[in-house]
Amino acid sequence: MKTWHKVGIGVGGLVVAGGIVLYSVNQANKGVVTVQTAKVAKQDLTSVVTASGEIKPETYTNMYGEGFGKIIGIVVKEGDHVKRGDVLLRLENVQPSADVDAQQAGLNSAESAVQSAEANYRAAQADVTQRKADLERARLDWERAQGLYKDGLIPKADFDKANSAYQGADAAVDSSSARLQQLRAELDRSRSLHEQSRALLTRSRDVLRKTTYTAPIDGVVSFIAVHVGENVVPGIQNANGSFLMTLSDMSVVTAEVKVDETDIISVRKGQQADVTIDAIPGKTFKGHVAEVGTQAVLRTSGLATTQTTAGTQEAKDFKVVITLENPPDSLRPGLSTTAKIKTAERKNVLAIPIQTLAVRSRKDLEEAAKEASKKGGTAVTLAASKPASDTDPKKDEIQGVFVVRGNKVTFVQVETGITGVTDIEVLGGLKENDEIITGSYKVLRTLRPNATIKVDNKAPKKPEDEKS
Repeated sequence: MKTWHKVGIGVGGLVVAGGIVLYSVNQANKGVVTVQTAKVAKQDLTSVVTASGEIKPETYTNMYGEGFGKIIGIVVKEGDHVKRGDVLLRLENVQPSADVDAQQAGLNSAESAVQSAEANYRAAQADVTQRKADLERARLDWERAQGLYKDGLIPKADFDKANSAYQGADAAVDSSSARLQQLRAELDRSRSLHEQSRALLTRSRDVLRKTTYTAPIDGVVSFIAVHVGENVVPGIQNANGSFLMTLSDMSVVTAEVKVDETDIISVRKGQQADVTIDAIPGKTFKGHVAEVGTQAVLRTSGLATTQTTAGTQEAKDFKVVITLENPPDSLRPGLSTTAKIKTAERKNVLAIPIQTLAVRSRKDLEEAAKEASKKGGTAVTLAASKPASDTDPKKDEIQGVFVVRGNKVTFVQVETGITGVTDIEVLGGLKENDEIITGSYKVLRTLRPNATIKVDNKAPKKPEDEKS
C-alpha cells in the first residue's frame, strides 16, 4: 500500500472520530440554556419617585392692571429687591388728580352747608323755646283775665285782648315747631349730601391710587411685562387686566414638580427629597415634601380634570411642592428641576435585581410541576394560598424567580416589598445566598421550570471588542 493511501485512511479516520465527538457534545448540550446568575443578598433599599418641574417661590404675586392709563414711569428693574409699599410703576394721572380736587372742593362745600344747616336748626330750636315761654305767659294772663272779668273788675275789651294774645302765642308755637322740623330735614339733607361727597372723594382717591403701583410683598422683581408708553386696562368679568410684573419672595424656595398618577399614592407630606437643578449641574439640594396635590392635572393641557367635561384616558399628573432647605441665592423662578422623593427606606433586607422577576400562568406552572414530579424532581415552588375556584388558571399569573438547583432551575413564587432603583425587596420565598437567574432578558422571557442550564457569568463582549 502506498504512503498517500495510508495518510488518506488516517485523515478519514480522524474526521469520522471528530464527527462522532461533535455529535456527542451536541446531543449532550441539546436543550441546555446558557444563563447568568447572582446570589440573593441583603442590602439597604430606598424607594424613589422621580418627577420634574420648575423652581418657584413659596410666595409670589402677579400684578395686573387695576385702572385705565398710560405708563409714564417704571421705577424698578428685573432683579431689584423691594420692600412692601415701595413704588414700582406710575400711570398718567392728570384726570384722576383733577377729579380728586373737584371732589375735595365739593366735600368742603358740603361741609359748609352742613354747618349752616346746623346753625339754622339751633336758632329754630331757640325760637321754639322762646315761643313756648310766650305761650305760657299768655296762658297765665288769659286765666287771670277770666277771673277778673267774672268779678266785673275789667272790661270785656281787656278780656278779649288777653284771649287773643293767648291764641296768638299758641299759633306762634305751632309755626316755630313746623319751621324747626323743616330745618331738621334740611340738616339731614345737608348731611346726606356731605356723605355723598365724601364717598365720591373716596372713589376718586382710589382711582388716583391705582395710577401708582406699590409692592404688596417683600421680594424680588422677577419679571416685568410692560414698557413705558404702553396703555394699561383693568380686568373685567372672566378676563384679567393687563399683566404688569411678577414679584417673588425668594426667602422660601420650592420645587413644584408633576408626579405621575401611578406614583402619587406613595408620596406623603414630610418625605425627604433630593433636588437637582439644570442650571446648577453636579449639585444636589436637600428638601422635603410640603404639599401633595389632591386634584389630577391633564398632562397635555395642564387643566384640572374638574375643568373639563369630556372623558379622557390621557396621562395625568399631580402637583407636589418640595421646600428646599438651603437654597442658593442665585436661584431664579422658572429654572428646570428634577426631584427624587424618598417614599420608603429599608435597612439590611433581602433584595434581588428587578429584572430577575418573571411572570408565569398558574396553569403552565402546574403542568411543569406534574412533568417534573414524574421524573422525580421539583420544578415549581408556590405559596400556600390558592386562587379562588372561579379563577381561570390561564389568566391567574404568578410572580416569581428561577432558582438554580444543580443544573436545573426551579420557579419559586416570591412576595415583594418596596422597589429601589435597580433592586426590589423580597419578603418571602427566598433565602440569603440562593442562586437565581438574572439573565439574559430573552432567556427569562422563555425559560421553563426544570430546564437544564449552563451558568456563564462572564461579562458580555462590547461591540467594539467584537469588531476588533
